[in-house]
Amino acid sequence: MNGPVLSGGVIVLVAALLWLLYFLPSWRGQHQYDAAERNALRLNRALRVLAETSEAPREVQLELNARTALAQQRLAKRLQAEREQAELQRLREQLAATRADPAFRRARARRRTRLTATVLLVLALGAVGLGVWQLVEGGTSILLWAGGAVAVLALGMLQRMTAVARRAARRAARAAAAPAVAAPVREEAELHDQGPRTWTPRSLPEPLVSVNGTRAHAARATIDAQALAREAARAAELQRRVEELAPPAPVELPTPVEEHPAQESPYARMGYVDDAEIEAHVRRLLARRAAG
Repeated sequence: MNGPVLSGGVIVLVAALLWLLYFLPSWRGQHQYDAAERNALRLNRALRVLAETSEAPREVQLELNARTALAQQRLAKRLQAEREQAELQRLREQLAATRADPAFRRARARRRTRLTATVLLVLALGAVGLGVWQLVEGGTSILLWAGGAVAVLALGMLQRMTAVARRAARRAARAAAAPAVAAPVREEAELHDQGPRTWTPRSLPEPLVSVNGTRAHAARATIDAQALAREAARAAELQRRVEELAPPAPVELPTPVEEHPAQESPYARMGYVDDAEIEAHVRRLLARRAAG
């Protein structure tokens, strides 16, 4: 029985030793990793503080200058591209305006017509040469006549266009050489002094209404009198209406006649004593005592 127990304990001990052998290196590695990370963080903080409190080194300044120069070059390239794009757009607009010009269209049509006539003339001359060769060889002369007709037509077109171009050039030269026609200047007539006036204007006659003795004056006086009479009648009517609508005048009451006051009774002022009465009474008493 001791054998199996001992063998089981040995196995457990071996397993514990193996577990310790595996755990200790990993724990040591984790501890070293944490310590290195803390040191790196402290170093990063110290470098950041130094960078904020001290001037940038020359290498950093050179790098910043290089970046600035690169950014400026990119900006210059972009501005140059925008300028070229604007110039190209302006040229396109000018080309579109030139193509829309009727004179340019006519010139282009003349060039095309001249080129077509020239090509037809060359082809016609070739056809004439081929027709002559066929005629010499004993063939038909249709190609010769057709080429000759086309050549004559092309020559006529070219001659006509040359004459038109010559007249247009002559007209343009004449218009350029002709001086500008100035606007006609209107000359104002001078005023001459004719001296003092010898003619006296005739006075206008007075209206008949203001002349005494005329029918118009009498009719005007009659009309004015009638108007005054109507105004007086209207004023009288208004006065009558005002009197009718006015309230009645107040009635005056008779004033009472003042009666003569009756003789004052000697007992009327009984109970009212003033200084004068007291002094008079004292004088009477003294006079009576002196007499008696």
